Amino acid sequence: MNPTRRDVLKAGAGLAAAGSFAGCLDAVGLGAEEIDADGYTMFFALHDWAEQVGGDAMGFENPVSTGKMGHGWRPNADITPEVASTGMFIYLDTPDFEWARRVANNLERDHDDVVVIDLLDGMDQYLLSASHDGHDHGTEENHGGEENHDGEGDHDGEGDHDGEGDQRDEFHDPHIWIDPVPVQEMVDRLAEEFAAVDPDNAETYEQNARAYNEQVQGVHEAFERVVGDAELDTAIFAGHDSYSYVGKRYGFELATPTGISPDARASRDDIINLIEIIERNEIDTILYDPFESSSPGDDYPQIVTSILEESSATEARPLTPVSGTTDQWDENGWGWIEQMEQVNVASLDAALNPS
Repeated sequence: MNPTRRDVLKAGAGLAAAGSFAGCLDAVGLGAEEIDADGYTMFFALHDWAEQVGGDAMGFENPVSTGKMGHGWRPNADITPEVASTGMFIYLDTPDFEWARRVANNLERDHDDVVVIDLLDGMDQYLLSASHDGHDHGTEENHGGEENHDGEGDHDGEGDHDGEGDQRDEFHDPHIWIDPVPVQEMVDRLAEEFAAVDPDNAETYEQNARAYNEQVQGVHEAFERVVGDAELDTAIFAGHDSYSYVGKRYGFELATPTGISPDARASRDDIINLIEIIERNEIDTILYDPFESSSPGDDYPQIVTSILEESSATEARPLTPVSGTTDQWDENGWGWIEQMEQVNVASLDAALNPS
C-alpha cells in the first residue's frame, strides 16, 4: 500500500527530530477523529501561506471558521489531539496566542511524529513592543479572565516554554503577519521546513514560495506608493490596534481607540479623542475592522456609526487584520494577497486621500 502524504510527513518528522524544527514527539493515540490534512495552522493568514507554498503536494487545516477573527479565537478542549492527527503544526510563539503555545508544548512533549513550526523563530528583529501605542495591554490569558480552554493545563510543565520563545515572554504586538517584509521571510521558512520533511517535493515548495513572494512584494510596493503619494499622514481605524507594523513600515499614523487586544472596548473618551483627530486633520474616511460585530440592520460597528454621526467624516471603509475571512471573500477565493490588495491598500488609499 502506498504511503499517504501524512505518513511521509510523520516519517520525516521522526528523522528530523534533531534538525531545525522547533520540536517533534510520540503517536496520537488520544481517540481524536483524524483530520484529513497534512498540517494544522493557527489561523487564516498562516493557513493561506501554507496552502500557497504546499500547493498540490500538501494540504492544511484552518481551525477558525469563516466570519471569525483568528486573533482572540479560542479552541475547544480537543484541540491538541486534532492537531496531532496531522503531521505538522504551524503557529506563532507569542503570549497573545497562549492556546497555540500550550498545543506546541503538548506536541513537543507527547507527539514526536508531529513537526512543530514556530514562524516567529528568528523574527525578533521585526517585533514591535506592545507599549508602542501608549495603550495598556495584557496577554490573552487576562483578556476577560480566560480559562484554559484546551483542557490540558494540569499537565506537569504545561506553562513552561523553554528555548528561544522565552525572549518573547515580554509582551509584544503580535500582528507581524500584516507586514509584507517579514511575511516574505516566513513564507521562505515554510518552503524550507516542508522540503525538510518531504524532500521529493523540495523544488515545488521553493518555486511556490518564490512565486507567492513576488505577490507579497507587490503588496509592499503598493503600500509604498499609496503612502508616498498621500495627502495625509494620519488615518483613523475604529478597531483594535492591529496595523502598527504597517504604519511604522511605511511612515503614517493610524489612530485607534484601543490597544492591540481584540477584546478591548472603547470608552467615550476614546471616541472623543478620535473625533478630535478627525477634525484636526480634516479626515473624511473612517477605517473599521470588518470582523467587529454590528447590530442587526447596521452597516458598521456601533463605534463607527457614532463617529460618523458626531464628526465631519462622511465615509467608512473596511481594513482587515487578515486573521480571518468573510463569506464573500471566501466565495471570491480571496487569500492574504487579495485581502491586502483589494481591501487594505484600497481603503488606506481612500483614507489618506480625502479629496
